[in-house]
Amino acid sequence: NQHGLRVTGSELVGLVPKRVMVEAGKYFLKQQRRSVGIAEEELIRLAVKSLGLDELSPFEPRKKIIEYLLEEEGQSPLIAMDLKAFAQETASESMAPGGGSISAYVGALGVSLGTMVANLSAHRRVWDERWEEFSEWAEKGQAIQERLLHLVDEDTRSFNGIIDAIRMPKGTEDEKAIRKQAIQEATKYAIEVPFQVVKATFESLEVIRAMAEKGNPSSVSDAGVGALCARAAIHGAFLNMQINSADLEDKQYVEEVISQGKAIIEQTDALEQEIMNLVRTKL
Repeated sequence: NQHGLRVTGSELVGLVPKRVMVEAGKYFLKQQRRSVGIAEEELIRLAVKSLGLDELSPFEPRKKIIEYLLEEEGQSPLIAMDLKAFAQETASESMAPGGGSISAYVGALGVSLGTMVANLSAHRRVWDERWEEFSEWAEKGQAIQERLLHLVDEDTRSFNGIIDAIRMPKGTEDEKAIRKQAIQEATKYAIEVPFQVVKATFESLEVIRAMAEKGNPSSVSDAGVGALCARAAIHGAFLNMQINSADLEDKQYVEEVISQGKAIIEQTDALEQEIMNLVRTKL
């Protein structure tokens, strides 16, 4: 590496943890003074190319990386869809995906725009000395995006959990008690998932605000759209928290999470307005 030479013809025997490949990809990007805030699949691809792992034989991440091997087939069916199929599935007569999954996805799109601005800013020639600053913002945005993408499918799974609990047998008193407990547990989880969406998306507003203020001025409108997406996602996920709370008997828990959600809503509205004012001054 010190002599500017690239490794060729390497071979990896056995399996490797995903973290090792991701960190290798980040290392090689940093050597090039490039932002590391990109998708893990791309980081792994860069590590494979930089280490020459695909020159002696094909390197298939799905067969070589431990975490990928442990993933269940079809674990994230919604996120695996293309955009058209996802929209059509949402429009179908099935009850899921619904507003919760859509809120998570809109939040992911919002932070993706903030991350894009960070990456564009990191690679702006006149800001060469600031690449690490923007790379850190991009990396933070990428991490939030991954959480929100996971929650797209998790929200639908939580809804299906309620349906499965409702369908449990109720012929005897014991069965009724078990069924009731299962419904309450599933309902509580169906509140927790959109609350995670609310909190993760609120974190993304920090990235988006920083990019509206400090990022590439040519992309300030993208930061603005990101802020609008984030606000919509937070309000949408909070609606799901509220409607799912109606059937939960643990009213103390409901009061606590709804109170926290309302506080985040207030902060979100103020922050979104602040970001939009910043954006408008630069258009």
